[in-house]
Amino acid sequence: MSHRKIAFAASSMPVAQTAMTQLRDMYGDVPPDRADVIVALGGDGFMLKTLHETQSLNLPVYGMNRGTVGFLMNEFHADDLQDRLDEAAEEVINPLTMTAVTADGKTHHALAINEVSLLRAGPQAAKLRITVDGKLRMPELVCDGALVATPAGSTAYNYSAHGPILPIGSDVLALTAMAAFRPRRWRGALLPKNAIVRFDVLEPAKRPVMADADGASVRDVISAEIRSEPSITHRILFDPGHGLEERLIREQFT
Repeated sequence: MSHRKIAFAASSMPVAQTAMTQLRDMYGDVPPDRADVIVALGGDGFMLKTLHETQSLNLPVYGMNRGTVGFLMNEFHADDLQDRLDEAAEEVINPLTMTAVTADGKTHHALAINEVSLLRAGPQAAKLRITVDGKLRMPELVCDGALVATPAGSTAYNYSAHGPILPIGSDVLALTAMAAFRPRRWRGALLPKNAIVRFDVLEPAKRPVMADADGASVRDVISAEIRSEPSITHRILFDPGHGLEERLIREQFT
């Protein structure tokens, strides 16, 4: 068994903070730039935050659930953490990159591990035009919103919007509408991972739209372009037999 240097990170929830204090006493703690692995304590939202914040370090992140859903997390056990880290399986995922232009002419960039969403920001439905790889695919989608999801994020907001669950490694993105009014009941599309999806907001003054990339929100969006970013990788560790692929399959039978 190797002894890995661990950097602990925890959400602000008391149960996560208590767990971090316990684990630091048992295993020690080093700054992230001196660590071999990062252990994140919280829920899925905190896991995404940790992955984004430590992206430049190229370190594996092992999550333990001290939050709510915990789809990206392992079960919390204080004992045998070094053994669990040695035996963990690594999943490598690529994020999406969003380039959004707002009504004031400014350009905003953000990365999303789960999904990029365009959402109505007023009382009226949004009107979106969808282009894929420079080819117009839908002149007008009237909806509450639309999103592009990665396989890792396909069980999150995408699944709640009745989008498909995507197997890890499928090299596919999900384009899913939320409450589509016209075309009525349009459920979206499956696209190649290297597809470039562009949303143009129609009637933005009357029907304002916001864009969101894993919680990074931009208001008064007039266009947004989304693509996978293969140059950036995130390394997530899972206990044997509980990796993302198994979790995605299990989710479909519950």
